[in-house]
Amino acid sequence: MHIAGKFALMKQPAENSKSMRCRFRQRALLSRFRGEQGSNLVEYSLTLLTLLMMLFGVVAAGEALYAYHFVSHASREATRWAAVNGSNCTLDSSCTQVAAQSDVTTFVDNIIPAGIDSSKVNVSANWPSTTGVCSSTSKAPGCPVQVTVTYEFHFPFPLFPTGPYTFSSTSQMIIAH
Repeated sequence: MHIAGKFALMKQPAENSKSMRCRFRQRALLSRFRGEQGSNLVEYSLTLLTLLMMLFGVVAAGEALYAYHFVSHASREATRWAAVNGSNCTLDSSCTQVAAQSDVTTFVDNIIPAGIDSSKVNVSANWPSTTGVCSSTSKAPGCPVQVTVTYEFHFPFPLFPTGPYTFSSTSQMIIAH
């Protein structure tokens, strides 16, 4: 180059040193990550998989809690119903017949909510005989009635154990009527 060309280059305004540093940083970052072009996709898929598993786990735990709540509620309500429908309820016409095992089962079948498979619900009602009046008339006022409700629960997602989990709740009350 001749002198006039060198002088002309010197006369041009110098590039801002700040923008030069930014450009050098960008080139350094690009050269550092040049071999990691698919890593973001892999990281995203692993993170998404983890989040979906946690979401499905929360949903499955919610369904299990829903089933357990039903079993607990059904045993308490059926026991209360059987305690009110004791042997004296026909005397004052507050009921048409004294509670029996089939009546308690029908009562529980009528309160099964949506989402609970009625074919997996088992109901057992008994009137334990003790000494005194209860040994001769098991459904008399003052005698106990006990109802057990069980439910076989299966997790709805294949990532969880599939064996049936049996939820069971037993409730006992003294017959009042």
